[in-house]
Amino acid sequence: MNNEPLEKPYSDLRLAAMAPNTLLGTMLKITGPFWDKLLGISKLRRVYESCELSGLNKQEFSQKLLNGLGVQVSGINGVLAKIPQRGRCIIVCNHPYGMIEGVIIAHLLTEVRADTKVMANVGLTIFKEIKDYFIFANPLKPKALINGLAIKQCFRHLEKDGLLVIFPAGRVSFFQADKQRIADADWNRLAIKLATKTDSPILPVFISGANSKLFHNMGRVYYRFRLLMLAHEMFKLQAHNIALKTNNLLTIKQLNEFNGTKRMNDFVRLQCYLNDDNYFSPWLEHEKRTSFEAVIPMVDKKVMKKELAQLPEIQHLLDFKSFSVYYGYQQQIPHCVEEITRLREITFRTLDEGSGEACDTDKFDATYMHLFIFDHKNEEIIGAYRIGQTDLLQKNGDVSKLYLAQMFDFAPEFINQQQPCLEMGRSFIIAAHQNSFHGLLLLWKGIGAFVCQNPHYRTLYGTVSLSKLYDPRSVALIDEIMVTDKEGVSAKKSFAGQLHPEVKDFISAAPVSLNQLSALVMGIEEDGKDVPVLLKQYYKLGAKFHCTGIDVNFNDTPGLLLSVNLPAAPDKLLKLYLGSSKTAYINYDKSDELSAI
Repeated sequence: MNNEPLEKPYSDLRLAAMAPNTLLGTMLKITGPFWDKLLGISKLRRVYESCELSGLNKQEFSQKLLNGLGVQVSGINGVLAKIPQRGRCIIVCNHPYGMIEGVIIAHLLTEVRADTKVMANVGLTIFKEIKDYFIFANPLKPKALINGLAIKQCFRHLEKDGLLVIFPAGRVSFFQADKQRIADADWNRLAIKLATKTDSPILPVFISGANSKLFHNMGRVYYRFRLLMLAHEMFKLQAHNIALKTNNLLTIKQLNEFNGTKRMNDFVRLQCYLNDDNYFSPWLEHEKRTSFEAVIPMVDKKVMKKELAQLPEIQHLLDFKSFSVYYGYQQQIPHCVEEITRLREITFRTLDEGSGEACDTDKFDATYMHLFIFDHKNEEIIGAYRIGQTDLLQKNGDVSKLYLAQMFDFAPEFINQQQPCLEMGRSFIIAAHQNSFHGLLLLWKGIGAFVCQNPHYRTLYGTVSLSKLYDPRSVALIDEIMVTDKEGVSAKKSFAGQLHPEVKDFISAAPVSLNQLSALVMGIEEDGKDVPVLLKQYYKLGAKFHCTGIDVNFNDTPGLLLSVNLPAAPDKLLKLYLGSSKTAYINYDKSDELSAI
């Protein structure tokens, strides 16, 4: 890179110098001083001269220009941390100001990647010192020759493993009457086409702020006024903080979850706008537990084995290698249940969900059934479900006998008031087995064996915990996209998630699949984690999702309420979980049972 000073002066910041050799250009040259003052060009020229910008190299020029304008930028380190140190990559940004953000992004990225190029409006050619930053295009004239040349330059730059920045809107954000907010115009799909052709990841970067009310009001009168006011707007950024924020690199695999370039483009745009802090509410600190009791010691293994040996054979549901699945009640296996509560607390604490007590227990442990996996080789419990049999629990009581009645108001028409159901909850797999296939599979095979023994249970319902290890935006997205059947139930304490209006635009344009939701969540989460495994499990079974509530008895953890009509689940999964008893379970008719009595 050539950092040698250029001959001064270099940039001629006068409208007359930019005027074409036409009749209109001649008139502009004559009236140039008037227009320079009106449009703020004279003021810009004074900054150029007072800061001695003439002839500086591009990095010195841009830094001094930003200092001269009084622009302050935050969030720089967060963005730089997400950019690959080498290799092709596309960065896309919203366009709130129209000019200065191009200089900001170019300057910051060039500090770490000398191979940075920014696709920019030809208007920035007024600054000759920084032209090397840019690949120029003219979004106001889509058929202009310069645009075709610019696209070829972008492609070649990525082919050489460069870093490319694109402002897909192509013009400054403006007030949109139909949306009743300031937003970018529809994004051009060039970034998506370049990414898919060159196998380049995309990093969406949100740039905070907006131009003045006067700017947007004048733009509503006549759209060309926005262009004429851009220079003036730069001087309103004095001592103004422009925040940059991003999430994760989006891979081609994530893009391919969406059908067609338009939907891919909408996905990338949404990922950008999700970084708007005006629509971000962090978890409240007072909702996070800070003190924890010491967990109770492990229960004697011999005592647990003795309890298991005394269970009726029908409660020994299945075996796999050294593992067995059982179910029992607290009065039958008090020490096993105590160990389950100990392991629950240990496991839930890692998810920011623990009770903070010495073990995770409540009065419902005494009335609910416990279905669990015992590892005979290591003589330990490795996972469990707590299951409420609603017909037994409500036989001599009412809905208050159900744990989830503490979290939700169930109307008489809700499924757990209409037929015998299994209320599923408090599931866990210990850390050593969370990455193995057998943990969750054995629990579900155990559930399958239990319902085959008790075929009058046709419906499962419960909550999927949405841990506070998730970003609140992810939880809000899961709630917004998954909840479709709100009839008959409401949360006692609702999840008050906040989402950018762009989310509504995205969802209303087309249905969002679970894989697409996964792509959205993985784009947001700092560690790239996916939606909860249990959510996927229930979704595959054909679950309906009813509402999201806050479990005040479980460290204020959000929980997504769902129900599954088990006989209607996909045949492949029923074969897997119910085995040879599948057909008998599906064909079960309670009236046949009654007629035999």
